[in-house]
Order: sequence, then C-alpha cells, then structure tokens
Amino acid sequence: MRSHLLTVIASLSLILLFATTLVHSRPSAHGLLVVANQVEHTALIVDPETRREVAKIVVGVNGHEVTVSPDGRFAYVPIYGNSGVGKPGTDGSTIDVVDIRERKLAYTSDLGKALRPHEPAFGPDGKLYVTAELSQSLDAIDPATRKVVAENPTGQPESHMFVIKPDGSRAYTANVHSGTVSVLDLVHHSLVTTIPVSKTVQRISMQPDGLYVFTHDQEAPRIAVIDTLSESLSTWIDLPESAYSSEPTPDGRWLVAAGLKGHIFVIDLHTRKLAKTFDAPTALGKVLVRPDGGVAYISFLTAGKIEVLDLHSWQLQPSIDLTPGVDGMAWAAN
Repeated sequence: MRSHLLTVIASLSLILLFATTLVHSRPSAHGLLVVANQVEHTALIVDPETRREVAKIVVGVNGHEVTVSPDGRFAYVPIYGNSGVGKPGTDGSTIDVVDIRERKLAYTSDLGKALRPHEPAFGPDGKLYVTAELSQSLDAIDPATRKVVAENPTGQPESHMFVIKPDGSRAYTANVHSGTVSVLDLVHHSLVTTIPVSKTVQRISMQPDGLYVFTHDQEAPRIAVIDTLSESLSTWIDLPESAYSSEPTPDGRWLVAAGLKGHIFVIDLHTRKLAKTFDAPTALGKVLVRPDGGVAYISFLTAGKIEVLDLHSWQLQPSIDLTPGVDGMAWAAN
C-alpha cells in the first residue's frame, strides 16, 4: 500500500512539474506595448488591457521604430531625423534607450556618424541590429559596450526594415525606392544577393520557420513571397489593395496585413489566399502579433490609434486611442 501511494505521489509530482514547465515555456499574454510616436517625439508605454497610456518619455527627433531587450527591461528607439525615407532633412546618429521599469530615458547611444538609423531588433546572437540607411548597411551593436561591432552591407539605398532568420545566419532588408530585397550573410558580413521586387516596396516580415519572407509592393496590390532556400521571388499574394506592413502569427498559419486604403487583411499562409477582411483607418504603421498569438495590434499613424484584432474570435476589439504619430511598436512581457 505504501509503495503504491509513493508511486501515485511521484506520478502526480511529475505531472505538476510538466504542467508548470509548460506554462512557463509558453509566451506570456501579459505585458506592455512600447510605441514610438514620431510626431510627438516620444516613446509611449501602453497597458493593452486597460487600453491606456501609462507613461510618455521624450526622445529625439524622430524615433520611428522601437524594440525591447530580451529581458523586457529596456526599449531602444533609433533617432532617424526629421524627414521621411528618401526625403531631405536631418540625419540621425543616435539611439535613445528607455528604462521601461523606471519609465524614463536611461541613456543615449551615439553611433559616431550620421546614419539615419531606422528599425531596431535583437538577433539570436544577442546583438542589437539596426538599419543604417546612409551607410547602406545593417549594423550590429553590442548592447553592453554600446558600440557598432559589425556593418553588413546591403548594397542599396533606403534599407528601411529587415528580418533575421531564426538561426541568425542571414538577414533580409526591404530597400524602399530601390524596390529590392537585399540578402545579407551575418556570419561573414557580406551581401549575398539582391532580389528585384517592384519599383517601390515597404516593410518586410518573415514566416516563423524562416522559409519565406514577405514584402509589400507599393505599385500593385500584392505581397511578394521570397523563398529563402533559393533566395528568389517565389510567388505573389494578390489583395484588393496594396498592403503597407504585415506580420505572421507564431504558428505560421496566418499573415496579418495592413492595407493602404483602410482595411486589415488576414491571409491563409497554407493557401496563400485572402481569408478575412476588416475595416480600419488608413494604414501607414506596423502590425505586431502578441507572442502568444492571441492578438494582433495594428498602429495607424495619422489616426493616432492602435486597432486590436482578436485572433481567436476573429473580432476587432475596442481600439487603443492615443495621439497622431503612433508608428513602431514592441512587446515587453511582464
């Protein structure tokens, strides 16, 4: 009897350990949104549950995009300058770093020269990567020393946004008015190839397994699908209107895209066909899918709001109403 009881207790302990491990291994649905507002020159910390701004931190002119450190402590806002891509204006050379916990500007990293740094993201190697438009490169920064440790040449002007393969070996940049995607070798810091797409492209996203990259044709209502095995344009996804940005769900099933004329599109990545359409403000912002895959947040710069799409019920929830200028977003898990 005692032996049987010990066996039962041991079995229950293993089940509890497995359940606890499973819960902790799942991405958290609880966190904060960090939002770059390029009109106000601020970084906003937003509680997505209450749909309220909880802090506003002044940053340089202008921060368009933001990323959060893997530990969720700091937000990095590259200071681009006071113009749009390809337009005359000031040339930023710094990254403002916000302490999310303390709700204040922690420090500013000086990149040493005018670069128009735009999109930041952490790579699998722990380095902070940022597009450097004026040097036509994707720069790798050591977050500890705050120094640029590698420049990965794109060979194209206006390398605006990028994605990195899950193994960290290669990156892909969307080069806006070149209408191309550059393929970069992050190990040897070299340009692999340049893929022609259209006259103009905007923004870029990647399937979670790293097999396909998506960029958005600004001349025709379609999304380019790039095969990362052949490093070539594979096919197109046709839409009713041009898309500006997109992001796949973590399971690789859906691609959420923001249209330029007032719609949110959901594309079935198994069939590469449009599956759902929702009314929304005019685009020019970012799509951010929560790490657990439950919600997509879509920012709308001129409307000053973030639309909230529940990816389980496929219903638009009440929007997060902020101020005009909201652009890049990042998730800071609690």
